[in-house]
Amino acid sequence: MTMETITAEASGTYRLGDLPVHRLGLGAMRLTGSAAFHIGTPSERERSLTVLRVAVELGVNHIDTAAFYFSALRSANELINTALSPYPDGLVVVTKVGPHRDEQGEWSTAARPDELRGHVEENLRQLGRDHLDVVNYRRQSQDSIAEHFGALAELREAGLIRHLGVSGVEPRHLAEALEIAPVVCVQNRYAVDRPDPVGDEVLRLCGEHGIAFVPFYAVAGAAGEHGATTAHDEAVLSVARTHGVSPAQIRIAWTLHQGPHVLAIPGTGDPAHLVQNVAAGALRLTGEEVARLDAARSQAG
Repeated sequence: MTMETITAEASGTYRLGDLPVHRLGLGAMRLTGSAAFHIGTPSERERSLTVLRVAVELGVNHIDTAAFYFSALRSANELINTALSPYPDGLVVVTKVGPHRDEQGEWSTAARPDELRGHVEENLRQLGRDHLDVVNYRRQSQDSIAEHFGALAELREAGLIRHLGVSGVEPRHLAEALEIAPVVCVQNRYAVDRPDPVGDEVLRLCGEHGIAFVPFYAVAGAAGEHGATTAHDEAVLSVARTHGVSPAQIRIAWTLHQGPHVLAIPGTGDPAHLVQNVAAGALRLTGEEVARLDAARSQAG
């Protein structure tokens, strides 16, 4: 596989509502530093800007971000605004609200429904937009998301948001949201080394409803916000050797093989890794390889 000529188009296309996106996108969390939030060291600004510009050149038209993606010196939204504004036609920027960090970077309590407008307006300001393409409500510990999602539905009616999604949800939360307003995507943690029967059911329901399922930490695995994992199952390593690619690329390919409605948003602050991530969208695993990876996943944990 020659990565130099592979673009995000090779991953295929799906729709977030009426917005077509390539199935291989970009997560903005790692643009700010060596690890997410305040955990790592801040990134080199020009390199992060380069990642964003090269991503668009490679056909990436789906970028996932949030106002709470910032480190001591960098804000993902500000980097996106600087690198890509005026935004090219067809670029879809997805953000999320609910969690909140104060100016010192410390996590605050989850937003109340009446606070979500402020979160939306902060994303609008940082991104330099007059509306947000897609906003996910990120559930934290709430038993019900009806009030929060309802507040976002009102902002959608007001024109501040085009489409809505949910994140960190179980089937019952998705059902709650669908009773209130259309849902175009579900963003849950999901990975080849993480058995997750509830996540499997959400993925299935999304397929039935024509909703995009967008895993996060698919490459990071157990490392989560600390960055890409270096602990790979032998099945991942074996398939990677067969294809002559990295384990991270196999993790992305497995993600995309979970269904035509599944999108991938691997994050990186490294232009070389970006090229590899995009190239993973062209990988085609055999049925036997997918079965081997699935079997290893069922035994993990």
